[in-house]
Amino acid sequence: MTGNAMMLLALFLGVLVLLSYPLGIYLARIFSGQNVGPARLFAPLERLIYRLAGVKADEETGWRSYAVGLLLFNIAGFVFLYLLQRAQAFLPFNPQGMGAVAPDLAFNTAISFVANTNWQAYGGETTMGYLVQMLGLTVQNFVSAATGIAVAVALVRGFSRHSSAVIGNFWVDLVRATLHVLLPLAIVFGLAFVSQGVIQNLSPYQQVDTVESVSYQQARVDANGNAVLDKAGKPVMDTLTTRKQTLAMGPVASQEAIKMLGTNGGGFFNANSSHPYENPTPLSNFLQVLAIFLIPAALVFMFGKMVGDKRQGFAVFMAMAVLFVGLTCTGFWAEQRGIPAMTALGVDQSHSALADGGNMEGKETRFGINDTMLFVAVTTSASCGGVNAMHDSLTPLGGMVPIFLMQLGEVVFGGVGAGLYGMLIFAILAVFIAGLMVGRTPEYLGKKIETFEMKMTALVILVTPLLVLGLTAIAVLSPIGRGAVANPGAHGFSEILYAFTSAANNNGSAFAGLSANSPFYNIATGIGMWFGRFLIIVPVLAIAGAMARKKRLTVNAGTLPTHGPLFVVLLVGTVLLVGALNYVPALALGPVVEHLQMLVQH
Repeated sequence: MTGNAMMLLALFLGVLVLLSYPLGIYLARIFSGQNVGPARLFAPLERLIYRLAGVKADEETGWRSYAVGLLLFNIAGFVFLYLLQRAQAFLPFNPQGMGAVAPDLAFNTAISFVANTNWQAYGGETTMGYLVQMLGLTVQNFVSAATGIAVAVALVRGFSRHSSAVIGNFWVDLVRATLHVLLPLAIVFGLAFVSQGVIQNLSPYQQVDTVESVSYQQARVDANGNAVLDKAGKPVMDTLTTRKQTLAMGPVASQEAIKMLGTNGGGFFNANSSHPYENPTPLSNFLQVLAIFLIPAALVFMFGKMVGDKRQGFAVFMAMAVLFVGLTCTGFWAEQRGIPAMTALGVDQSHSALADGGNMEGKETRFGINDTMLFVAVTTSASCGGVNAMHDSLTPLGGMVPIFLMQLGEVVFGGVGAGLYGMLIFAILAVFIAGLMVGRTPEYLGKKIETFEMKMTALVILVTPLLVLGLTAIAVLSPIGRGAVANPGAHGFSEILYAFTSAANNNGSAFAGLSANSPFYNIATGIGMWFGRFLIIVPVLAIAGAMARKKRLTVNAGTLPTHGPLFVVLLVGTVLLVGALNYVPALALGPVVEHLQMLVQH
């Protein structure tokens, strides 16, 4: 690992703490009902929304009503987004005349954006018109992120309250998260991205002259549009030369900002954040990775503030940071080490003209290895499917890093809201294990952890592995699943494992060698995304309701402190242990075998 990589990582974490801590204090005040900062500006709009929607802002509900409201809202969002895509051909703001999205793809995309996954089995600039991008995808980027924040806030209230039957009002939490948190930050980051060259317009696509002519082959078709075949039954190919190129336009900066802040990841373009119109400079790249972690990190500090002990927030933050730094450094090392076969061919990867050296396949030269690997680690830690490189081109161990980060449940800062409530579930499991070891009833934040909480915790922890491993097994065993793999063998298995890991953990990134836009993968990943999101949220809310009803216990000599180094170690160990037990056999069949094959070939 180079000094440049260490400096970049230290700078990133330093700026992250500097910005996320005051934001966390702001979040605690916002969700305690105070109108501070931007909330004063948007307060009239907030009251208008409540009046139009018939919401009584001062009424709170129990966890069941909270969950029902959340599920109904997201089901309605799915239906609306599906119909919007199917009606695209008749909608305005569609200068390229994009047609209706295919039913299976529309199903997959609607679930994807509602579930905060933003898995994209399509090319954005060739499939979605401007209205669908703005009214459909960008709106869901806001409200799916706000849904995650609302669940995290409800769970924190469960810990902070005692002898209470209510955990908040979902509609109020949704509106306040959108208006007072996501919208102001999206405006600031959107303007910052525009300043770096990210485009923002409603113009038709532009035809431009290229500096050099380009030759390419195209299948010849007859008057009916059917391919012309030669005597051998193969398509007749014509060689064409052009000096024209079509440049896609669109309202990119606005979607880019909430794509990152909401840990959504849905790119306006197929190339996502490797596209120069989405991510043109190293500074825009740094701002994007910062935006991904900003709210998840702030929510951790909000947790400490709302439970009345900031040390609790710092302990959770340190556990997340330890896991993040360890796995990110592993990725730096793997990519900087390069490919042994290239060295054997006489390619000196350690003294590349690109300064970083190592494996540059699939990476943008304007970013290099370090900026790329930081992005890879951040986006797969935080359930943000945005990518600035081809993950399929990472070295075997470099590719294992994002897979394993997702398989940990994306609790390493994690998705907006999802990272915090996921890590708090692991905290409950950690104190339960500690209680078993010393023979005492486990407690967390003054609340007893009893049978109901552990049943819900087990459900939360086991849902995702069951979805990932089950769907991967089905795909590997079926000809239609294997037929979409471009690279046979261990790497092909990794492509399938990555796809379902990404879907069920609501990440959205992918190994590009898998042709996922098929009815099988659209439906299978859609199932993974929906249940991977909501089969976790519902038991988390049940835990929030159960904890809120409990009385607070007095701290005594037998109480396990949950704010010190010992608890941090216990929490990190629990996360790694669960991840290892669930996924190591699958990882051994994919990235580990591929790494050993790479060494043998060398």
